[in-house]
Amino acid sequence: MRRIAALLLVFLAWPAAAALPVEQARVIRTYPHDTTAFTEGLLIRDGWLYESTGFEGRSFIRKKVLTTGRTVQSIAIPPNLFGEGIVDWGNTLYSFVWHGGKGFKWTLPGLKAAGNWTYSGEGWAMTQDGRHIIMSDGTPVLRFLDPKTMRVVRRLRVTVEGAPIASLNELEYVRGEILANIWQTAMIARIDPHTGKVKGWIDLTALWQRAGTANSSDAVPNGIAYDKATGNLFVTGKDWPFLYQISLPGGH
Repeated sequence: MRRIAALLLVFLAWPAAAALPVEQARVIRTYPHDTTAFTEGLLIRDGWLYESTGFEGRSFIRKKVLTTGRTVQSIAIPPNLFGEGIVDWGNTLYSFVWHGGKGFKWTLPGLKAAGNWTYSGEGWAMTQDGRHIIMSDGTPVLRFLDPKTMRVVRRLRVTVEGAPIASLNELEYVRGEILANIWQTAMIARIDPHTGKVKGWIDLTALWQRAGTANSSDAVPNGIAYDKATGNLFVTGKDWPFLYQISLPGGH
């Protein structure tokens, strides 16, 4: 509790951050989540929850029953690699790792190996807007990739009242906005994908406290999934016991 309070105090004391609207995450439903899953990527596809996890030797991509957390299929990433984000495009699931520029392709829904791809710098998270795959790398700059070639076609600098903000982690494209966990804070940034400006924040403080990991520097909020079919939004954290369905930004 003291750790989360200290992080928020530093974050919100920054004038640029404090000047924007903050919504408290409102929980609609709570579901089980694997406390050994160091969540790096989260998405919903055809009613299934797909999750990627991190740490060398503990990196997996798993297909799960959303409401129970039960794993129905699991793919191990090579044990020397630290798994990061995932994104779906057509009948392919793309994944990548933190260091080394190594990406993988998997078939959907079968999760069979379907090839590799490469990128420069670090890999943190991915999402897509229907035209591009969008990736974060820990810097204030998001990269927009051509899904056919996985080459960068655009870069977007994310700012808060004109100041760049780094540590953009797990991403999700939701109704014309890019949502991004800010690593080691309880805050999700609502980013305008055209300008890069942060429009406001979603505060997960209460959920972090419920998860019982508020004193951990590792078990932090990370993981955002939007179900386009139902319009439901879900969040979790690294090694959290719960997956939360929360209200959409703006209270919808």
